Amino acid sequence: MNDHPLDRGSAKAQLNACIEDGTVIYTRHFRDELWNDGFTMDDVLAVCRSGAIIMAPEKDIRTGGWKYRIEGRTCDQRRIAVVFTFRPGQAVVITVFERTQ
Repeated sequence: MNDHPLDRGSAKAQLNACIEDGTVIYTRHFRDELWNDGFTMDDVLAVCRSGAIIMAPEKDIRTGGWKYRIEGRTCDQRRIAVVFTFRPGQAVVITVFERTQ
């Protein structure tokens, strides 16, 4: 695994490139949370395109990879966060949740 995280701009650009290329894996946990919280894929894609990575990436102790969190607003102005990581040649979207503050 990569010992150094991508900078925030590069991580967002790589995520969106993977979305455009169709090289994204959406985990079961992500799909469950999407459904449970009443979000749509359009909400998630809008945040991935227009949101911002505000916090520094976190090292995943299980995989050794870096997790990133992009935050933004849905079409109906709910604040959400999307957590993702990268594997060689693809992005993995781990979870989504509503930001209350």
